[in-house]
Amino acid sequence: MIKAVLARIKQGHRTMAYPKKPLPLPERFRGYPELKGSLCPADCRLCADACPVGAIGCDKGLSVDLGKCLFCAECSAACPHGAISYSGDHSLAANRREDLVIREGEERRLARALDKKMLSIFGRSLKFRSVVAGGCGACEADSNVLSTIGWDLGRFGLQFVASPRHADALWVTGPVTENMREALLLTYQAIPAPKLVIACGACAINGGPFIGSSEVHDGVDGLIPVDLYIPGCPPHPLTILDGLLRLLDRLE
Repeated sequence: MIKAVLARIKQGHRTMAYPKKPLPLPERFRGYPELKGSLCPADCRLCADACPVGAIGCDKGLSVDLGKCLFCAECSAACPHGAISYSGDHSLAANRREDLVIREGEERRLARALDKKMLSIFGRSLKFRSVVAGGCGACEADSNVLSTIGWDLGRFGLQFVASPRHADALWVTGPVTENMREALLLTYQAIPAPKLVIACGACAINGGPFIGSSEVHDGVDGLIPVDLYIPGCPPHPLTILDGLLRLLDRLE
């Protein structure tokens, strides 16, 4: 017993200090886009033409739809004018689908906290039932890593559970294939009210790289109401955690 205690003391504190202290991100991390539409020549659509999912808009000024964006940076590579680049800012989640469309000069619209009544219900404990609705495994992996000792999602009262009957919220990843549509809807129905829905990743938000396929529903919108959209392909664990803590009013 003494040896175990000494070993534990020697190991030190393994859980990350975030959000009390900032967490360093990889040098190549691609976060919130930086737009400089004033640098764009008239009728230039090089960035929009390079985007594989139609996330770039040029008709009414330069814009990026983070719900569609795969963060592949093809747009940035195709633009010779430096009008679009990606910062290291990990905060991306939003409550409304339209808030994911960003334009130069517009106020940033990040996720807001639940209302007072919902916070009184879920503010201290929020359990998720995950449905992988045709996902490739990337968003699922970055969601799962939050349960490891380094991130320790449980310290915030957040947890993934095995049964929808034990859940407060539905966690959706994947573009919602036709074969998973019924399972998704049945799981949603099985979660007791009141309940929340989180769309995690570009596929769950808008179909991701599968957008427009006859075999998918281009995400969860239109099937069930969504309370939090977390962009990315896949979203970084820090982006996921940031969105959840904003929803629960845990960030200053």
